[in-house]
Amino acid sequence: MSQVRVRFAPSPTGFFHIGSARTALFNWLYARHTGGKFILRIEDTDKERNSEAFLKIILDSMHWLGMDWDEGPEIGGDFGPYFQSQRTELYRAKLKELADKGRAYEKDGAWWLRLEGARSTVFDDHLKKEIEKVEAAPMVLEDLVRGRVERAEDRDFVLFRSNGEPVFHFVNVVDDIEMKITHVIRGEDHLSNTSKHLEIFKAFGVTPPLYAHIPLILKTDGPGKMSKRDRGALIEEYQQRRYLPAAVRNYLCLLGWTPADGKEVMPIEEIVRQFEISAVHQSNARFDERKMSHVNAQTLRLLPPAEFAAVARPILTETGVVHADISDARLTEVLGIVQEKVVSVEHLPEFLAFFFTDKFNQDENALANLSKKGGDPVARVRELLPTLTAAAWEETALEAAFTAVGVTHGRKPTDYFAPIRYAISGQGGGAHLLGVLRVLGRDTTLARLQAFAA
Repeated sequence: MSQVRVRFAPSPTGFFHIGSARTALFNWLYARHTGGKFILRIEDTDKERNSEAFLKIILDSMHWLGMDWDEGPEIGGDFGPYFQSQRTELYRAKLKELADKGRAYEKDGAWWLRLEGARSTVFDDHLKKEIEKVEAAPMVLEDLVRGRVERAEDRDFVLFRSNGEPVFHFVNVVDDIEMKITHVIRGEDHLSNTSKHLEIFKAFGVTPPLYAHIPLILKTDGPGKMSKRDRGALIEEYQQRRYLPAAVRNYLCLLGWTPADGKEVMPIEEIVRQFEISAVHQSNARFDERKMSHVNAQTLRLLPPAEFAAVARPILTETGVVHADISDARLTEVLGIVQEKVVSVEHLPEFLAFFFTDKFNQDENALANLSKKGGDPVARVRELLPTLTAAAWEETALEAAFTAVGVTHGRKPTDYFAPIRYAISGQGGGAHLLGVLRVLGRDTTLARLQAFAA
C-alpha cells in the first residue's frame, strides 16, 4: 500500500469551530499513526467571505493545538500551491481535459459533468456498517473497515458556474487527485457529496481515495449539530480561557473515539499509538463542557512542576498577583501545594492570591457555612493561637499543635481546619491546610490569625 496522504481543507470564512478542529485532528492522528503525510489545503474560492484574519485564526489555532502539517501554507510542498485561489489555471485545464473526453459540456453558460453508465455507485466507507452490492456498479473500493452505499443522482450536475467559477465538488476532487490524497476523513455532513465526487473521479479515470465520514458533534443540550453560536464551539474560547492545548486536543480525541485501554487522559504520543480509524464511533458525539474541564484539570495536575510554573507565571504576573521578578523556586513552592486542587489556569489568580498579598477576597458564603456548622470561628482561632504560636513551623509540628488543642477542648483536630483556612485565605476550601501554612510562612500566618481573632 502506498504511503497514506490525508488532508484538512478549511475555508477561511469564519472562526475555527470545534468540529473542524476535530476533523483536522483525526486526519493528523491517522497520518502520524501510519507514518503518512498530513496536508493542509485552504479552500479560499469564496472571495466575498474569505478573510486573512480568519486564515490567521485557523493557522494559529492549529499551531496552538500542536497539529503540524507536512505540506501546506507557511511550509510549501511538492504539490502546491495549497490555496485554491492560486490554482485557477489548473482547474480550467482539468475542465478542458473532461471536455476533450466528452465528459463535460456547456449549457446555459455553465459547464456540466455528463454522467455515463450505471447510475448507482457503491463506495466503501470506513465508518459505516452495511455494504450493498449493486451488480451494475462500475467500481467497488477496497474496504478497510466497514461499508456504506450512496447512490449518484440520476442526472448531470454542474462543474463550473456560468460566472466562470468552479464548484466545490470539482475543485475538491481535482485537488485530491493532484495532491495524491489516499484517504479522505471528513464529517458525516459531507456524506451526501461523496457520490458526486466519485462520479468526477470516474470521469477522470482515477481510482478514488478511501473515505471515512466521522460522526457529527451534537450540542450539549437538545438535538442538533453544534453550531458556531453554541457556547464552547470555538477553539478561540479555550485559548482565551487559558485551557491547556494538550487538554483540548485530548478531549477532541474523545469526541467519537475511545482508546482501546479505556483511559481518557494520556500524552499525545500514546494517543497516536492507539488511534485507529476503525475505532471511531458510528453514533454522533455529544459535546460536554464539564468533561472538557475535567480533562483540562487532570492534565494540569499531571504536569511536571517546572511546566506547571511556566504555564502559571504569565497569568499571575498579568493579573498582578506576583511580581515579574518572583523566583522560580518560590513560585514552584507555592504551586506545588495547590497543583492537585487546581481546576484551571484561568482561576489561578483568585485561588493563589492570598499567598502573595494580605488584600485577598473573602468568601462570605464560606464564613456563613462555618457558623452554621457549630461554634464561633473566631473563638476556634483564639483557642488554637497560643499552641500554634509555640509550634515549630513544619507540618508534623503543626499537626501536633492542632491535635493538642483538640484534646484540650474535646474536639477533633479537623474541627479547626476550616476556621483557620478562612482566616488566612478567605476561602472555604483548597489545598491541604498544613502544607498551606508551611508555605505561607510562620509570620504571615500568625499575623493573619491574630487579625482575624481581634
